[in-house]
Amino acid sequence: MAVLPSPELDGPSLRQLGWDLEDTQAELLLAPAVTEVAGPRVRIRPVAELPLMHVERPEFTGHRRIVKNLFDRSAALFGILLISPMLVALALAVKLTSRGPVFYKHERIGRGGQPFEVYKFRSMVPNADKLVDTLFEESNEGNDVQFKMKRDPRVTRVGAVMRRYSLDELPQLFNVLNGSMSLVGPRPHVTREVQQYGFDMACRLLVKPGITGLWQVSGRSDLSWHDSVRLDVRYVENWTLTFDLMILWKTFGAVLRGSGAY
Repeated sequence: MAVLPSPELDGPSLRQLGWDLEDTQAELLLAPAVTEVAGPRVRIRPVAELPLMHVERPEFTGHRRIVKNLFDRSAALFGILLISPMLVALALAVKLTSRGPVFYKHERIGRGGQPFEVYKFRSMVPNADKLVDTLFEESNEGNDVQFKMKRDPRVTRVGAVMRRYSLDELPQLFNVLNGSMSLVGPRPHVTREVQQYGFDMACRLLVKPGITGLWQVSGRSDLSWHDSVRLDVRYVENWTLTFDLMILWKTFGAVLRGSGAY
């Protein structure tokens, strides 16, 4: 039997419930109220002969942060060298099939609320930013904050293929190399979106944004604004290098499926 926290189930009530279950095969499981905190951070410790739940503080500094930074930059450099022929091929495809620059740079908000320029292969027509307001009023298939269209008329033919398999985001490896992003982290939001953060959402800015993250492997653009930010907050509070490796592994499957990518 699993029991959720509620005002009706106080100490005496739980003790009575335990007695009532004594002659049965049922087990009594108590679910903690801190549902977004992962298991490794939660410990039951006796204090003054009382079993109390101890929640470890999330670490945003120290040796684990240094290891993550070294891993990110080393992996990004290796990735750039490994896929350099693909990067050249994609750059030529963008240049030869549509007018405009090969790369698209856009300001996002990074760690500590500092703005930075995120790099992408250009997947839209050159004046795409000027058409957002008009398209937002006509059809917004994203969430309450972010604008998305499954058949965005601004997307080029090559851009549609790149966006389906997230190939347009490969230049962000250079963002990781220069230290403005991580391989895994919260989604990099624009200033307008950051201004709508609540108190709990602000912790996303304690870490660098990532090329991929829990949002990437959980639905991407199909997620609501609330779910997208909730996943980012969960990552920030529970991140480990092992967690990063798991997300990177799952990213390959999410990219191949192409779900939520438009």
